Amino acid sequence: MSKDWIAIVAVWVLVGLGALVAVLTFEPGYAIRSLGVIAAASLALVSLVHLFTSHSEGIVKRQIYTAGGAYAILGVAGLYLLLK
Repeated sequence: MSKDWIAIVAVWVLVGLGALVAVLTFEPGYAIRSLGVIAAASLALVSLVHLFTSHSEGIVKRQIYTAGGAYAILGVAGLYLLLK
């Protein structure tokens, strides 16, 4: 696994843990709102991770993979909350 994928998966894990905490600890209305906060924080985290750890070549591709995966995780958590 390359260094780029380690950073991508690390952000996915953090977003997954944040979504899991939100789903398990908040009531559904607040949990949906907290998923939006997690989405905003994941964008900031993606930018910071790639600013400090990566070279400039391929940064857009890495950001798309990271943000896309984070949004997919949050989408599954939101769907779970809406169907619950």
